[in-house]
Amino acid sequence: MADGAKYHLVSSVSDLKQTAASHLLVSSFPRKSKLFVYLFLFLFLFVSFTLFLAFSPPSSFSSSASLFGSYGSHFSSILSHFFPNSTSTSTSTSPRNSTALPSPASSGPRNGDSSGFSETNQTAKETKPNTRPPDPENLPSGAVNSSAAIGAVKGISASLSRKPTNISSISGAFTPPATAAKTVSVPAATNQTNSSSPAPATATSQTIPETTLTVAKNVTAPVSVPVVSNKTVSGSLVSGGGVAAKAMTEEEMVRQLVKCDLYDGDWVRDESYPVYYMPGSCNLIDEQFDCFGNGRPDTDFQKLKWKPKGCDLPRLNGKHMLEMLRGKRLVFVGDSLNRNMWESLICILRNSVKTPSHVYEGSGRKHFRSESWYSFVFKDYDCTIEFFASAFLVRQWEVKDKDGTKKETLRLDMVGESSDQFKDADIILFNTGHWWTHDKTSKGQDYYQEGSHIYKDLKVTEAFRRALTTWARWVDANVNPSKSFVLFRGYSASHFSGGQWNSGGQCDSETQPIRNKAYLSGYPWKMKVFESVIKGMKTQIAYLNITRMSDCRKDGHPSIYRKKTLSDEERRSPLRFQDCSHWCLPGVPDLWNELFYAEILRKQYNDNLRQHKNKT
Repeated sequence: MADGAKYHLVSSVSDLKQTAASHLLVSSFPRKSKLFVYLFLFLFLFVSFTLFLAFSPPSSFSSSASLFGSYGSHFSSILSHFFPNSTSTSTSTSPRNSTALPSPASSGPRNGDSSGFSETNQTAKETKPNTRPPDPENLPSGAVNSSAAIGAVKGISASLSRKPTNISSISGAFTPPATAAKTVSVPAATNQTNSSSPAPATATSQTIPETTLTVAKNVTAPVSVPVVSNKTVSGSLVSGGGVAAKAMTEEEMVRQLVKCDLYDGDWVRDESYPVYYMPGSCNLIDEQFDCFGNGRPDTDFQKLKWKPKGCDLPRLNGKHMLEMLRGKRLVFVGDSLNRNMWESLICILRNSVKTPSHVYEGSGRKHFRSESWYSFVFKDYDCTIEFFASAFLVRQWEVKDKDGTKKETLRLDMVGESSDQFKDADIILFNTGHWWTHDKTSKGQDYYQEGSHIYKDLKVTEAFRRALTTWARWVDANVNPSKSFVLFRGYSASHFSGGQWNSGGQCDSETQPIRNKAYLSGYPWKMKVFESVIKGMKTQIAYLNITRMSDCRKDGHPSIYRKKTLSDEERRSPLRFQDCSHWCLPGVPDLWNELFYAEILRKQYNDNLRQHKNKT
């Protein structure tokens, strides 16, 4: 008994009973067999002790667990094979095998679009940026799946990785180690606080910016943007559609956007809108677009979101767009409809900055109708967003008539006089259209001029073609495609009923969009002419073909809510003076700017794709 007790090992109180029983058993064996018994007992205790540590390791072992690295995980997997109900798992710490999974917090619900005119409020993913690309049909077969496409995606994802300031309803994008899959969230709606909850119904900002011809030919004008590596994108990056928020890689996201016709879609109800700025919150909106300030009582027209059929349209990430514009000039050139869109973008981006007082008009002006040029400075980003008034894109002229009086003409052979001031801008967005429907231009009598010749009679369609040809030649000759990105926004339909803008036309009773596209007007001849002209251009033009989508929105005009103070005549017959051409803000132009943002992102993707191809 004493000899056996010398060799007995007691590891814990729980083993005493087993030890005593074994000791009694050993004493009955002959001395020559005791060595084998003790060996058996030692092995039994060792296995028992090991299993005990595997399932309930003392705290003293926790700090040393990492020393075993991936070996611990192998042992754990063996145990789990025999003990499938075990709740203890071991994770590998090998850098090669580690993959950072998206955190639940980063993949929150997206404010989205549903397909059709759904009345349900749907959460939607938000895909991030598209880059203004050359037409996908011009890409080589399988290009998007090639290593070149992956390189392009890395360029796009890099721009998402820059950590923005905090915004509501989403976490900012960031750049984790290159070896790990990363979660990127592009801001959806912001209120310039550090909240990550959905934007409240107060003045907020969005941070995250037509028919089948979405992009014209191979665009070569690069827009420099921050860059990221390939990562996993949370559902908050993807907005729209009836698809539940889910993770998707940036490669998948960008490939989807590049191949998508952004302008073939539907207006869908989304209760989260307006998301970029609340009615009455942006004091930069001109009176004629401030329907809320002018007393418009209904708000349903603000609750519609554009949903392309083939992809999810990203919301405009204001902080990200400003990063892309850092140190650059963005210029709008055109008529008052482009000014409508310009004011919308100024409000969106100003509501995305940390210090709104650092956003101001360069000359201190507060109203934007009387001058031919305005420039908003975003001081913290060293960029300007400008508007040049040029209703026809060609030059308005005066000549002396035979009796010495001055006569207005339109020089079809000369671009607007301010063209030299913006030809070097980094991004230039043109438009024209509405002024070509006015009496003088539509009749074309004794008005159009080329050289010293004034046409007694020239059809407006031919005059428009000649004017756009002059504009196209000027762009090809003066805009450097390796520096500047050129876009053209399509014609935006008017919705006068019972007359025109100067003859009692009305739209004040319209509170819902056109749902049946069979009731839309025919495709404008002006856009057919434009599409034929850009086919002959050397410079590649991104075409924001918003014509059909805007034609559905007869509910979005200021109508009688175009001004606060009426003249005596307007008070006597208020319904005779309506604006059914321009758009309320917040409203339809905010969605044009979403498409503008998407085109810039698609452009970046294609630039990165070409650069990657050239390197390889």
